[in-house]
Amino acid sequence: MKLLKSAVVAFVLALTMGSFSSAVVACEDGRTCFGPEQAIDLTLGKIAEAMKAINDGSDAQDVQKLIKKAMDAQKEINANDLVSRFRQKANKHLRKARKAAKKGDLVEATELLEKGEKGFEGLKSKL
Repeated sequence: MKLLKSAVVAFVLALTMGSFSSAVVACEDGRTCFGPEQAIDLTLGKIAEAMKAINDGSDAQDVQKLIKKAMDAQKEINANDLVSRFRQKANKHLRKARKAAKKGDLVEATELLEKGEKGFEGLKSKL
């Protein structure tokens, strides 16, 4: 009886562990998973929002938050090492733009966002 009970417990445990798809737990930290092209488009959209906010006359703190969203979106771009290297280079422009927005220099932030936008658009050809 003890052997049967252990066998049933082991079977139920194996059944429950195997029933969950690995795709369900792929992004455990709460992020939504995207393909590389979708993530690039999402990042470009967030950069466009930040640039629009600057053109509309939003304050520096709002622009800084929008740039942060773009920086968060770029983390979803997962492809090969070449794409990762160019993603990091393009992300440097976003970091500098965020620092400029933090200081209140929205003109410099716009220039850096444009450079970052060109960098992320160039990633599509690297896929």
